[in-house]
Amino acid sequence: MDALSHILEDIHLRGAEYLYVSGHDRWCFGLTEQTIFHVVLTGSVRLVLPNVEERILEAGDIAFIPAGAEHRFLHPEAVWKSHSLLPEFNGHRNDPVHLGEGLSNSLILSVRCLLDVEMARPLLSSLPPSIVIQQGLDGSGPVWLRLGLDFLALESELYRPGRDTLINRLISMFLIECVRDYVEQLPKNANNWLNAVRDPYLSPVLSAIHAKPAYGWTVVELAGIACLSRSAFAERFSQIVGQPPLAYLTQYRLRLATRLLIQQDLSISRVSEKVGYASETAFSQAFRRQYDVSPSQYKKERAV
Repeated sequence: MDALSHILEDIHLRGAEYLYVSGHDRWCFGLTEQTIFHVVLTGSVRLVLPNVEERILEAGDIAFIPAGAEHRFLHPEAVWKSHSLLPEFNGHRNDPVHLGEGLSNSLILSVRCLLDVEMARPLLSSLPPSIVIQQGLDGSGPVWLRLGLDFLALESELYRPGRDTLINRLISMFLIECVRDYVEQLPKNANNWLNAVRDPYLSPVLSAIHAKPAYGWTVVELAGIACLSRSAFAERFSQIVGQPPLAYLTQYRLRLATRLLIQQDLSISRVSEKVGYASETAFSQAFRRQYDVSPSQYKKERAV
């Protein structure tokens, strides 16, 4: 598996919650602190990220808000006052949320992504506040977008068994494609660790670390995978990723430990073994340095 695939697998996108928003007259809604996709199914809408950007989206466009930046969707002529969309999410809603009065002029599918927050943090923090993929008036947008929107158009017209599963799959595809498009457009000298996933020397190293995090990797072994000298590898890794290779490995192991502590009925000792620590004491000390609590306290707090 390539490096980006490993990173995307780690975030564990699951059970996305969705709802339809039907806008009437001069409607407006807002959201914050949510990883979310908005798919414009009909009409024209204005996307506003305060002090960041403002643009008009048309039917067939997608807006991805990776790290929950504050944003508003509204009718192009609407006033600033907005309706909070967060309380409207309740699993999968088949009845549209109606905003405003009068004739409907827009239909938006909003999908809140449920992710492993800690595992997703490095990826989401490396993405811009929003990623917009536009279909184009001439239908010249990406093929994956056209195909996905065709499915969504069918599903929005008539409820059919299996819709929840289909939408989950589509949102997974949208997420992967949005991230992939962003990575492909990054300048080679951009100060972003995602550049490492397309670097011919570092990509296999990241893949190896994510595939076998418990293995006792050394800088020399990782340099061998990169086909570079030890010093050249260490310098390249630190420059592009932003930290030394073993520091990256340590942080990844500890993020993985948070998942194991929460999701599996494992002892602290067993978790430490699964993420590559020879002793529970060494693991507990490293975990406390990273999260300011002990593994047992972390597990207890998340279990409540």
